[in-house]
Amino acid sequence: MAGKKHPQDRQQKIQKEQTLIKIAVNGACGRMGTRICALILEDKASDLTAALEHPGHVSIGKDIGLVAGFGESGLKISTAMENPTDVLIDFSSPESAVNIAECCAKKNVALVTGTTGLTPLHHEKLLEISKKIPCLISPNMSLGVNVMFSVAAQMAKMLGKDFDIEIIETHHRHKKDSPSGTALRLAEKICDATGLDKEKNIIYGRQGIIGERPSNQIGIHAVRSGDVIGDHTVVFGGLGERLEITHKAHTRDTFARGAVYTAKIIAKKPPGMYTMSDVL
Repeated sequence: MAGKKHPQDRQQKIQKEQTLIKIAVNGACGRMGTRICALILEDKASDLTAALEHPGHVSIGKDIGLVAGFGESGLKISTAMENPTDVLIDFSSPESAVNIAECCAKKNVALVTGTTGLTPLHHEKLLEISKKIPCLISPNMSLGVNVMFSVAAQMAKMLGKDFDIEIIETHHRHKKDSPSGTALRLAEKICDATGLDKEKNIIYGRQGIIGERPSNQIGIHAVRSGDVIGDHTVVFGGLGERLEITHKAHTRDTFARGAVYTAKIIAKKPPGMYTMSDVL
């Protein structure tokens, strides 16, 4: 009969659905959230199971595919995970990230968060949650930036105290936290490689008569301008020479694709706290 599906076809469809990585997104209507949702909807290896926003958000109840510019998807934006899910990607706010992490722990859902502005207390709570589920926290999920973390640390160690280290980051005018999580991670990686103290040796901008620059200082400077997605430069300044390494993000898809790629890997990991180095 025309249009009738063979039992074998139905079985193959069921098997395909079972192999898909089921992904939820928290902060689904944000700049990053919409791109991540669109990429998951496009991806044949994953399935978008929830598009979450905070109660009262103007897009609650709307089709996430339409909001993300993908086209009608049949999945409504909501406030809670209701469908079976393997892993959740979070790009929201620090408080929301911790709240959704607690929800993930209860539902045995892995967590990948790129939310920045997390305090030591937030990190402490997420570390505790990682004992129950696999968690990955990264301020930047770009492959290039994560290579930059490693290279900057290696360069700082090799160049030594004769080279001054400055970090300059530029982002769009709407970014809420400063400095960027990526700039902070760069400074932390350099401190770990050189033995500098993160609390004592990192400064944020300069003003007034500050005197001669000490050799054990890392300066971080934040620029907010227009619609810049994200530029980061580490400057190693010596006497008579200067080395600079720069990463420039041309599109948010750089981070969104990294987040989806990372989620697929973390979904299959045992409980624990992971980094992008584990993924790469």
